[in-house]
Amino acid sequence: MRARTLKPIHAAAALAVLLLAGCNTVEGIGKDIQKAGEAIENAGEKGKK
Repeated sequence: MRARTLKPIHAAAALAVLLLAGCNTVEGIGKDIQKAGEAIENAGEKGKK
């Protein structure tokens, strides 16, 4: 029997579905990206001190 491998296009599609399911709207995606940016910014500020 041959092992099945996940093709890159299938992996990308699965990832997209998971991301879109988590943020049902474009507004939700924007808020998620904004929160991630704020977390990175806060981590950078803590690193300066």
